[in-house]
Amino acid sequence: MSLGCFVSTGRSLEQAIERVQQAEALGYESAYVTHIAGRESLTVLTAYAMRTSRIRLGTGVVPIYTRTPATMAQTAVTLDELTTLTMAEGEDGDGTASVGAHGRLTLGLGVSHRPVVEGWHGQTIDKPVAEMREYVGTVRAIVRGEDPPTQGSADAKWPTGFRLAGLDPRPELKIYVAALSPAMLRLAGEIADGVLLWLCTPPYIRDVVMPELRAGREKAGRSLDGFDIVPAVPAAHVADPSDAHASMRRELLTYFGLPFYRAMLERSGFEDEIAGYDAAAARGDGDAMKAAISTRFLDELAAVGEVDAVRAGVARYRGAGATSPCVGPISRTDFAATLEAAAGA
Repeated sequence: MSLGCFVSTGRSLEQAIERVQQAEALGYESAYVTHIAGRESLTVLTAYAMRTSRIRLGTGVVPIYTRTPATMAQTAVTLDELTTLTMAEGEDGDGTASVGAHGRLTLGLGVSHRPVVEGWHGQTIDKPVAEMREYVGTVRAIVRGEDPPTQGSADAKWPTGFRLAGLDPRPELKIYVAALSPAMLRLAGEIADGVLLWLCTPPYIRDVVMPELRAGREKAGRSLDGFDIVPAVPAAHVADPSDAHASMRRELLTYFGLPFYRAMLERSGFEDEIAGYDAAAARGDGDAMKAAISTRFLDELAAVGEVDAVRAGVARYRGAGATSPCVGPISRTDFAATLEAAAGA
């Protein structure tokens, strides 16, 4: 079992780097960065890599439609190599820290959502599960130094004959897939090294995520042993949860309007929350839209309160099957204090 965290940059890159260094000092195994409209995530991980020596670094997640598979693979191999330059001695398993060592990068890939893919990048999501399968297969082949499976294919979305030249392949580079739906969860189990989850409560992980991942692993002839299950856990070390809940309601409004998340939340038993949100949205009542995000949902999702409550929240995710819960910040709370509180979970 391991513990990770999400550290995106917000307004201060230097403060974010300090938070990753704090997490490393506290013994966190991994730090992930989101990829939204601020600083570019893989570039941010480069900064994190140059100021740390042990902690694994990952994207949580890069939308696959923002880069071709060839560009993604080339970037990932370069960054994975770079993460070895500052590794502490012995971290590569043979007592040395060398360029040839296994790197610290986890490449988290996701489909994202139509407003992002179409509105920001001018691309289209047509068959998300099939496109994720093709994308991961192509990236994995390239990072291994193999011929891409889409070379010469007339049916591929991203046909390419790209191969690495002038740098060594990174066959051990980990590729995780972000998933919400049963079909994408099965695919993640089949083709990826791990799965990244957001807004998935512990009951959803237990009742939906775990069986679907297991089915995907079985299709690939594997067990769940060694497969990493990484849920993001909104967390805050606070005396009174009400302020943190208010911040979460503001932050989650966007997600309650996105189809992929709405379907997952309905499968999770939060149909009433979705219905209340929709009714308030139809009236243009922003306060009621936030109020529709119930305390019941927030209590299931988050790890909020004093130290014992934060650790208990993380433990709920472990009990549901998560192997690497990752605490993430809630706005207007002290994330440095939260990292300290969760470190013993």
